[in-house]
Amino acid sequence: METTTATVSGLVLALFGGVLLLWCAAEVRLRHRVRRLGVSAVATVVAESDGHGQLDSAPLLSFSVLPTVLPTIGDDKGSGAGRIAELVLTRPRGHTPLRRPERFTPGASVRICYDPDRPRRAVLAAGEVGRAAVVDLLWSALGAACLVAGAGLLAAVGR
Repeated sequence: METTTATVSGLVLALFGGVLLLWCAAEVRLRHRVRRLGVSAVATVVAESDGHGQLDSAPLLSFSVLPTVLPTIGDDKGSGAGRIAELVLTRPRGHTPLRRPERFTPGASVRICYDPDRPRRAVLAAGEVGRAAVVDLLWSALGAACLVAGAGLLAAVGR
């Protein structure tokens, strides 16, 4: 392999592996934080009319968030005069099987946790997730392998 080809290949592999490892760590941290500090809720799987949405392995979920307090006129703190519940449509983070499991048929109930500050940031509850740790390990292994292969190519060019 030519030196320039090996150098470019090593840089691309090392960059891809490093970014993939950082992304995996950020996603795992985010999902863990939302499960630990988020609000528990029960969501309903919604039927999708869009053909592209049906191909997505993560189901479209609908749930209502806790009501927020609206301040009244002249009241900065919000006296609780008005409360509004919000209906949220979102897909759970971190759900990446190749095919949508049968238990996510439209109308099924699913336990979730969501971030109260950003309700669209929802994750499946710990009991609803099948093999999340295995999938996370596989993505991390792919990132580490690319990083090591890229570093190996760069080390071979440096000799």
